[in-house]
Amino acid sequence: MTKNDHVIKLLLIEDSAEEAEQLIGILRNGGIGVRPARATNDAELEDQLERQPPDLILVNLGARELRLDRAMAAVGRTGKDIATVAYGEQLGDDVIVDAFRAGARAFALRSRGEHMQMIVRREFESLTMRRSVRRLENALREAERRCGVLLDSSRDPVAYVHEGMHVRANKAYLDTFGFEEFEDIESMSILDLIAPDDAEDFKSLLKRLSKGEKPPQKLNLKAQRSDGTTFDAVMEFSEANYEGEPCQQIIFRQQAVDPNLAMELDALRSKDLITELFNRTYLLTELDRAATAASEGKADQALLLLEPDNFKTVLDGIGLGNTDLLLGDMANLMRRHLAESDVPGRVGEHTFGILLGQRNGDDVRQLAETLRKAFEERIFEVGKQSISLTVSVGGSLLTEKNANGNTVVDQSSAALRAAQAEGGNRTRVFDPSAQDRADAEKHRHWIKLIEDALTRDEFLLYYQPIISLQGAEGEFYEILLRMNGPKGEILPGHFLPIAEQHGLSARIDRWVIGNAIRALAEREHANRRTTFFIKLAPQSLDDQGLLPWVALQLKNARLRGDALVFEMPESKVVTNLKPARAFAKGLEQLHCGFALEQFGSGLNSFQLLKHIQAHYLKVDRSFMADLPRQKENQERVRAICEQARAAGKLTIAEFVEDAASMSILFSCGVNFVQGNFLQEPEQVMSYEFT
Repeated sequence: MTKNDHVIKLLLIEDSAEEAEQLIGILRNGGIGVRPARATNDAELEDQLERQPPDLILVNLGARELRLDRAMAAVGRTGKDIATVAYGEQLGDDVIVDAFRAGARAFALRSRGEHMQMIVRREFESLTMRRSVRRLENALREAERRCGVLLDSSRDPVAYVHEGMHVRANKAYLDTFGFEEFEDIESMSILDLIAPDDAEDFKSLLKRLSKGEKPPQKLNLKAQRSDGTTFDAVMEFSEANYEGEPCQQIIFRQQAVDPNLAMELDALRSKDLITELFNRTYLLTELDRAATAASEGKADQALLLLEPDNFKTVLDGIGLGNTDLLLGDMANLMRRHLAESDVPGRVGEHTFGILLGQRNGDDVRQLAETLRKAFEERIFEVGKQSISLTVSVGGSLLTEKNANGNTVVDQSSAALRAAQAEGGNRTRVFDPSAQDRADAEKHRHWIKLIEDALTRDEFLLYYQPIISLQGAEGEFYEILLRMNGPKGEILPGHFLPIAEQHGLSARIDRWVIGNAIRALAEREHANRRTTFFIKLAPQSLDDQGLLPWVALQLKNARLRGDALVFEMPESKVVTNLKPARAFAKGLEQLHCGFALEQFGSGLNSFQLLKHIQAHYLKVDRSFMADLPRQKENQERVRAICEQARAAGKLTIAEFVEDAASMSILFSCGVNFVQGNFLQEPEQVMSYEFT
């Protein structure tokens, strides 16, 4: 689950509001979006379950009033599927067993934030999966109902046979064999409907089927009606399920045409007439079968997609009338490099697909490269013209991780587009099992970029105005960070999380603070009274030398301390409360300000102000979304501003994107506003660093 996943509706059964806030902070710091609520007694729990049923409940095993067993009983009465996780400190085996006996699905350690995040993430994913399964089961039942209606109205005789016995048959089947009702053949062996001349062979077939052998797709034989008359028929087999039991779907077709002609017609229905490859429908059907096999453990399968590069230019050169000739020649060239077990097809106007079997990852990549080279080296004779072209090949290995036909097509298509985006005449093969290795390599790449940027001074500072609605003196700006990368500037959302994971964020903070102070001093010396807001990472709170270093930088720049305001998200402060409080006290000695970002997202955000001194409160950005139409958000912003004013705090609204929001925020009493609607960030010019 990532930061972009669905927000979890979370209900906390916890006596302490402060403990609840810390838990919410732990989850948010792990990238888990939550919409929290809290209950401390039975009445509050019943109200929450009725008013806004949660996705997940976290129950403190140490809660005094509302115990786990009563909470689970209340959840059970709702009839809803709600994931329940018990948590506590290091507890004995008996306590954990009792928690599971009461109905908890998991147990999380309160003292280990990472463990709490993993358990919540896993249980929410499990809940999402259960919900998906129920939706699919409902869809399956509806599909079976519709299929039953179609089966009954079909003119083809169709029956379902389990272990040789009839378990379902439609009206056409009964009419074909001369029966009035299904009860007449229910539990009758299908062997009784086979003429004596073919009975032994069919009996042998039934024995092989009972041992798990795959049935033939078609079987020619003589069928026997209830009155003893016989007719030539073709039996078509396909695997099916009926009422949860595996069975065979059998269609009887009377032989009205020559068998060889029927085979030719079937072949024509599955082929593309221009290229003589299989058509899209057939290839995708085979892909679904391969995906089913992959989900059951079959390995060494893959899908490749192949397209000529710059096909429009090629088409303009040869003319529309010669396109079919070129596609046919391309199909012939491709076919020469394939094995008999491979399934080639035309899946688009000029897109070819190959379903590969019995090839491991290295073989698939080698085939893709072989095809690319074959087209690169070939001269095509089209009409009176000789042309050359290149192709791009993209594909995906088919494993248990991506055992779904649509998923494999999407992954292969993405690989193909990536190869084309790099200039064409390239191959790319996606390997789902290599994703973890790719992520690790990606992290190493980012770490090197960050370390190089620190060494070579390749970070950039931007600033965005924070505009006072109450006429505050001076200019206010938020400092924003960018990094110079190989292909241009990189936004902090891409590199700061990795920097934080690998202990580099404190070094980045020092770089930002040092350069911001130099730029700020330049403005101050030009008689422009300015205040900079600077974001701070949690790791910097543990940097014991940071505050003395900031003091020295301010002294050397001859800069007043209140020109700097350091800011951190509310959730980060909650989970690092002790070092954050110490840092905020240190800032007071330097006369620097402190701001809480994303304020108002907790259960009782103002409770935090009893523990830490903050001068500015930056209203959580979620309240800004569609503010003019969201009355609930307007009321929430107004309440925050009223409480902040009573507490002597200044409020800042970020991400203001329209004039209507400005008017509402002014009426709510917000002190400052910020957003691209007012002014987009601008780069701090290099001369300001001098």
